[in-house]
Amino acid sequence: MKSEQDNQPQQQGNTLTVEAALSQAHDRCERVDQRMLLAFVMARPIAWLLAHPEAVLNEQENQLYSDLLGRRQNGEPIAYLIGEKEFHGLSFEVTSDVLIPRPETELLVDRLLEAFPDGVPARVADLGTGSGVIAVTLASRRPLLSIVAVDRDEAALAVAKRNAERMGVINRIEFRVGQWFSNLKGEQFDAVVSNPPYIAALDKHLSEGDLRFEPKGALVGGPDGLLDLAAIIDLTPSHLPLGGLLVLEHGYDQAGVVRRLMEMAGFVNIQSSMDIAGIERVTAGHYRVDRTESPGYARQT
Repeated sequence: MKSEQDNQPQQQGNTLTVEAALSQAHDRCERVDQRMLLAFVMARPIAWLLAHPEAVLNEQENQLYSDLLGRRQNGEPIAYLIGEKEFHGLSFEVTSDVLIPRPETELLVDRLLEAFPDGVPARVADLGTGSGVIAVTLASRRPLLSIVAVDRDEAALAVAKRNAERMGVINRIEFRVGQWFSNLKGEQFDAVVSNPPYIAALDKHLSEGDLRFEPKGALVGGPDGLLDLAAIIDLTPSHLPLGGLLVLEHGYDQAGVVRRLMEMAGFVNIQSSMDIAGIERVTAGHYRVDRTESPGYARQT
């Protein structure tokens, strides 16, 4: 009879093969995570790993893989462990200074791409750019867009700049430190886009999953999650011409109130779009009237 040891994946000397590494990690995290981490450690595509189960990890790779598995077992997001995340078909650097790009935000980008077809020049402000996925993707897809990317966090802005360099669009994005429009006084844009903090301060989801590791300042939008959304809506008309576009990402239950706030601020043709889960996640509208003081929910600069 075979012993239990005979059934274990084989090691070569003191080193570990790909097959053994994946097998020994089976109870530490999901298989897809195991493969992603090992591919990162060995700087190889996942398909290569599957085709070469006999390949051997060196000592440094073995140790790094073990360390990353432990961190993943404790819940740390894969994107932070490998330092990158795909968004809109592009690969972006991410660090713990920025939110992890999510598929829902691709809908935000799509609304802008629809509004400004290829060949149409426009000036766009991306407020709270974070890792820069919105600004960089827009610049990559629409060469005639001129984009100003704003974030109050200099560490986040540094990540955004590196992503712009990575995608070859650094010369078409202007980066500024500031809170919303605080560093854009008197400037006009054809469109304003933002994925601001919109989670309520006491929302239980903040203590679950990836959100536990992401920067709270980029997640929490005041007691009810509406503070930053309302501030942007209230301030945007001063920076748009008649017909200018505002596009916002918001929480799963906030579409109705966002539409009402936009209407109060003078926007028309307000529409909310559903994400892949069928949730109203992005709301857009065009500015129609000269700005007057509106009873906005909140106000800040």
